[in-house]
Amino acid sequence: MPPKCKFTKQEVIQAALDMTRESGIGSVTARALGERLGSSSRPIFSLFSSMQEVQQEIIKAAKLLYYEYLKIDMEAGEYPVYKASGMAYIRFAKEEKELFKLLFMRDRTGEQVTEDEEMRPSIEIIMDSTGLNEQEAAEFHLEMWVYVHGFATMIATSYLEWERDTISKMLTDGFKGLKSRFSEKEKTA
Repeated sequence: MPPKCKFTKQEVIQAALDMTRESGIGSVTARALGERLGSSSRPIFSLFSSMQEVQQEIIKAAKLLYYEYLKIDMEAGEYPVYKASGMAYIRFAKEEKELFKLLFMRDRTGEQVTEDEEMRPSIEIIMDSTGLNEQEAAEFHLEMWVYVHGFATMIATSYLEWERDTISKMLTDGFKGLKSRFSEKEKTA
């Protein structure tokens, strides 16, 4: 009978997530993870079939943390809900730089991206707050997300160090600008 593993699957995932937070996903090797857990790498492979599986679990754990940021900021009531989601995205980029890079700046070649499922709540918020139809709201959200993603990327890579108030003002300006453009589009149609 093989010896009982010294740690649980969740403990391995947490250690791997912590390593990613500190030094990026590239730092999570079987050897380094084993050392972090005070072991060789062998017990890791009694819980996971490969390091690729460990990396997928890190991504899942990072997504859950990101969703927690969204939930907190959207429920706080400090900003309108749509703006709060953008502020949370940028706050996540600032506070969890390596996890942000992992989730939103990695090569997605070969991945099946479920854009519609992830965008749906934002599109509905935009439809409710602007009166745009579904197609327009999707276009609006995509353009606004590119704007927000730009800020977040510059913050995650330490290119910018803007204060929250500056970011808030710029998001408001971007939102109002897009809303105005879509209103003008409606008038000329």
